[in-house]
Amino acid sequence: MNNPLLKVENLKVDFKLEDGKLFHALKSISFEVPENTTVALVGESGSGKSVTSMALLGLLPKSNTIIDPDSKIEFNGNNILKLSKTALRRLRGSDIAMIFQEPMSSLNPVFTIGNQIIETLMLHKSLSRKAARARTIELLNEVGLPDPENRINAYPHELSGGQQQRVMIAMAVACEPKLLIADEPTTALDVTIQKQILELLAQMQKRHGMSVLFITHDLGVVAEFADEVVVMRHGSICEQGSIETIFSDPQHSYTKALLNCRPSLTSRPQRLAVIDDFLQDKPYVPPPERHRGYQPNGDIVLDVVGLSKHFRIKTGLFSHQDLKAVDNVSFQLQRGKTLGIVGESGSGKSTVGLTLMRLHPFTAGHAYFDGQEILRMPAEDFKHLKPRIQIIFQNPYASLNPRFTVGQILMEPMLLHHIGENRQQRKQLAEELLEKVGLPDSAFHRYPHEFSGGQRQRIAIARCLTLKPEILICDESVSALDVSVQAQVLNLLQDLQDEYNMSYLFISHDLSVVKHISDQIMVMQQGKVVEIGDPDNLYSNPQQPYTRKLISSVPKDPIGGGMLFQQASG
Repeated sequence: MNNPLLKVENLKVDFKLEDGKLFHALKSISFEVPENTTVALVGESGSGKSVTSMALLGLLPKSNTIIDPDSKIEFNGNNILKLSKTALRRLRGSDIAMIFQEPMSSLNPVFTIGNQIIETLMLHKSLSRKAARARTIELLNEVGLPDPENRINAYPHELSGGQQQRVMIAMAVACEPKLLIADEPTTALDVTIQKQILELLAQMQKRHGMSVLFITHDLGVVAEFADEVVVMRHGSICEQGSIETIFSDPQHSYTKALLNCRPSLTSRPQRLAVIDDFLQDKPYVPPPERHRGYQPNGDIVLDVVGLSKHFRIKTGLFSHQDLKAVDNVSFQLQRGKTLGIVGESGSGKSTVGLTLMRLHPFTAGHAYFDGQEILRMPAEDFKHLKPRIQIIFQNPYASLNPRFTVGQILMEPMLLHHIGENRQQRKQLAEELLEKVGLPDSAFHRYPHEFSGGQRQRIAIARCLTLKPEILICDESVSALDVSVQAQVLNLLQDLQDEYNMSYLFISHDLSVVKHISDQIMVMQQGKVVEIGDPDNLYSNPQQPYTRKLISSVPKDPIGGGMLFQQASG
């Protein structure tokens, strides 16, 4: 074991609430980050991971934060909690650097990426602007940003999400820190980009001889990346140890639950495991497998033929070009079945869903819903079909009116589409739907901001169900959720499909999730269909190089390609 670079002892953090009460965010946690080692801090939202990282950098708000006087955060032998503001500023960026989850909100949109890295080098390394610029080009080249000599002048919005994250990594390692804190750096990225970023972080860690504290909610992501794991829940540490120990012989029920919540590529249980399954007295017994697949003569509810959607992009004062976001896409969706659509960002998968909902005007093609052409029919006619085709978006908070209570959110579509004879009937239906999606009656009078991300997604699902749709388009609807919450929402979607015989278009970049829930999978790249087929056949014997690339990028199941049911149920 290497010497500890960072040593956290009995860190206890409380937040003062408006009513004078205290919220215990961290409850006397202790762990170490050795030199030249990667330690993963794992847990769900609210576990205290990000509070820990902010405490390490001295970034917790002074106004309402209480840190126990017996707490210690020793970095290179110095207690960070005792440092002056000046000493803390010198430490940040030079000895300790951080990569945040959402690079677009961390990069300044009004400055070029080059200027932002140059400023860091000039401030902490005292380099001249010319030397700092030359070093910035070297760093951008080191993190794999194409054409760094020209990209140095690009603004953040001109880069993709993966490229923005590479810039954040370049900025973080610019001053050669001894400790790099990576806070959920791959959560919103495609599997291929995620794999690239993880490999890049591993390379930079070895190349620069630094330690990494990797914060994530997904144990599967760190299986091939970290050396040590610290599992957190409700502000406490449940378990910590080496990767091999945690994955092969987890001791705490919560750790077992996290390992089993994520869908597997090698099994498809009728219901995914959730946290509560492992916190009961009796051992968890995995359910039987669910059979998936289209029926040979199944009822076709949606038939899409040659769908195209082109966007006109301005390239100059009098010039433009067409971007073929969706290019001649054809598929069929059977009643009561799920078609999974996968691909990287920019593949056109979300544009397919939005075009079918007529949120984008189509360029060419046909779409037949129950035999009716929905793309070309008059808007007034489509209005009557809208209740039968609904969509759930990726970010439920952005799609729920923050000024409406949950009750108003659920009853508004009923009012617009004349469902229920009076307010009392609509209220009763809304309360029934809340129960259906696993929310209490009290949710009816509360606002979206009072709920967690998983609960808000349940509200969005309940809103769709008010209209009793026959087709539900799920556009990255579980990608931003913790693995345990994701399992709950996937189970709910499956229950609803079984009960109402709904058909799903399930759009996602997460191949494990898509394989779990889909009866057929369509792979898209640059607006075109690369491959379409049965989930098991497609994963076991992909025909196209792009499909093989996507599957190879999925984080491997921790032990022997399968889930930990044997260990978890013992």
